[in-house]
Amino acid sequence: MPNPPKPTKSQKAQARAERAAELIRQQQAAERRRNLLVVAGVVVAMVLIVGVLFFVNASRDSADDIDAAPAGQSDFGLTIGDSGAPHDVVIYEDFLCPFCGQLERESSDQLDKLAKEGKVQVEYRPFNLLQTDYSVAAANAFAVLLDKEGPEVAKKFHDLIYADQPSESGEQPGADWLLEKAVDAGADEAAVKPGIEGLTEKDWVEDATKAAADAGVSSTPTILLDGKAYQDGRTIEEIADNLVAELE
Repeated sequence: MPNPPKPTKSQKAQARAERAAELIRQQQAAERRRNLLVVAGVVVAMVLIVGVLFFVNASRDSADDIDAAPAGQSDFGLTIGDSGAPHDVVIYEDFLCPFCGQLERESSDQLDKLAKEGKVQVEYRPFNLLQTDYSVAAANAFAVLLDKEGPEVAKKFHDLIYADQPSESGEQPGADWLLEKAVDAGADEAAVKPGIEGLTEKDWVEDATKAAADAGVSSTPTILLDGKAYQDGRTIEEIADNLVAELE
C-alpha cells in the first residue's frame, strides 16, 4: 500500500493557523464565561443588599403601629430571664424567615447570656407570617414541646431548627425532621410524636398569628425593646449588635 503524501509547507502553515484560530476561539469563550460569572455574582449581591434594605425599610414603615404586651405576658411565646430584669425584649418570628434565622445566629447566645445575668427578659413569639406549611408545622411543633416538655426543651428545639434552617425557596422538611429535632432537643419521642405529626397545636399557631396581626406586626423579625420597636441598624447584623450593646 503506498504511503500517503506528506503535507506541503502551505498545508502545514494552514494547519498551524487553524490551531491558532481554535485556541483564540477557546480563550474568547472562556473570557465570556468569566464575564458572565462576574455579572451574575454582582446581580446576586445586589439582590441580597436590596432584600436587606427592603426588610429594614418595611419594618420602619410599620414600627409606630405596634402595640404588643411586654415579654412574659403573652400566651403565644417562650420566655427566658427574670421578670424583674431592667429590660424586656420581644421577638416576633417565623421559623422559615431567613432574616429571623440571621438574627438568631447573630444574637441568640448573647441574649441567653444576658438573660442568665438578669439584665433582660426575652420572649420569642413565633407565628405564621409567610403562610407556608413549614411555618405552621414548625410553630406547631414548638407549641407541642412547650406544652409537653416545658420551656427549656422548647428553647433548645427553637435554636436547633434555626441552626439548620431550611431555605425559603427550596424544599422544606416535614414532620419526621421536626420530630428528630425535638428528640435532639431532649424531648420524649412518644410524648411529642402525636402532636407533631397530627398538628394538634394548629389552633395555637392560628391564634398566635392573629395576635401578632392584632398587635400590628407585619414583618419578621419584629423586635421590641421595652415595648418599643427596635430598628437601630441598617442590617440584621448591625441591629443585633446594637441591641446587645443596649442591654449590656
